[in-house]
Amino acid sequence: MTNSIEKEKARIRKVARLLHDGARHVRILRSIDWSASVKQDFFAKNAKELPEVNYPRVDAKPTIDIIREARRMIIPLSPIDQWLERQANSIETGARMLAGIGTPVFFEHSRQVYGEPTAPLRYIPVTSLELAQNIQDVIAGLARIDLGVAPSAHLSAEDVAREIEQAVRLHFGEDTPKVTLVESLSANALATADEIRIRRDARFTDRDAVQLLNHEAYIHVATSLNGRIQSDLPILGAGHPSTTRTQEGLAVFAEIISGTMELDRLQRLADRVFAIQMAIDGADFLEIYHYFLERTGNADQSFENARRVFRGGVITGGAPFTKDVVYLFGLLQVSNVIRAIFSAGRSDCLRLLFCGKLDVQDIPALCELAAMGLCKPSRYLPPWASDLRSLLASLTFSTFMNKIDTELMTTVVQKLLENAPIVEFSGEK
Repeated sequence: MTNSIEKEKARIRKVARLLHDGARHVRILRSIDWSASVKQDFFAKNAKELPEVNYPRVDAKPTIDIIREARRMIIPLSPIDQWLERQANSIETGARMLAGIGTPVFFEHSRQVYGEPTAPLRYIPVTSLELAQNIQDVIAGLARIDLGVAPSAHLSAEDVAREIEQAVRLHFGEDTPKVTLVESLSANALATADEIRIRRDARFTDRDAVQLLNHEAYIHVATSLNGRIQSDLPILGAGHPSTTRTQEGLAVFAEIISGTMELDRLQRLADRVFAIQMAIDGADFLEIYHYFLERTGNADQSFENARRVFRGGVITGGAPFTKDVVYLFGLLQVSNVIRAIFSAGRSDCLRLLFCGKLDVQDIPALCELAAMGLCKPSRYLPPWASDLRSLLASLTFSTFMNKIDTELMTTVVQKLLENAPIVEFSGEK
């Protein structure tokens, strides 16, 4: 019996290593990034011509060959083998997506692994387009609330880098990643186990800095470092398309539960979904750029937002990169899963959520792998997940409120306030 268990462990280790080798060739964001000259040329032409983008050719064959070898040892009957099969499918699809970079083929694979605005979330019959519309409607209903003067983006990338560098040094100790400024980036910041990169020309509000810390460092860096120590299951250290929804869902959930999320951030997430659908319907880069320009009034930010939609896809429209639909989907999925974990009395599964790059579907397999001694516990957790008492209280309140129908009370309060004058406060004395 002992010998058969050890043979099974050896098989799992070998498959996991092969999958990791295959995933190393699938560098999606790096492969579809635009050089800084694309933006420079775009604005040099007064933002009136479609940008010209050249991508490196990506050969999917080496990855497909590795995945084929791994599949020979996978028998997808048990949760562990089903997990291995999902990793194999995701990595192969990612490789085929990159092989079609700049063509409609890229979009077809993108929608397969990330989803698209009109596709419903599994187990929850709602689309990301509906989620985005709900967010926009709620925010529109809050328009009368005086939030004070909008925060100014007065912090430079250098300011934010110093603040984040100090915080990550305290949190990660000897594993602290480098914090570097770069000229070109598809977002304000991106993180790996070794480095947090911040776009040099980006500007931030005071809350943006803390938001990046919770999103990039406490989630993306932490799961990368936790995945790196998984010597028996190195695939947990390699992100690939099917892990994106949970990773970004955790990161956005972290923004909310840490109190660093703002309405304009939620609106941006919703706007990205609308823009992706517009591009699917045929809008080109210029149309999406002007859509964001009308929303923000910021030319640089509008370019970056449009770039997120079109990187890797077709500039003239019809075939965008759909990754940005995962943020709202992921938030909904992760928040429900975390509540369900606590309702089931399984706080052990919360720690497993951070043991590497994974999808929430992987948890049963990871429980078995942990019981076999192959999956190591998370070394780093975000602060809010380390304080289980506070997290449990917050989730209990959330679950409690979700079970109560407050529609009648809301209607009564709206009626009470209907004729009450709006009070203009002159400020504190």
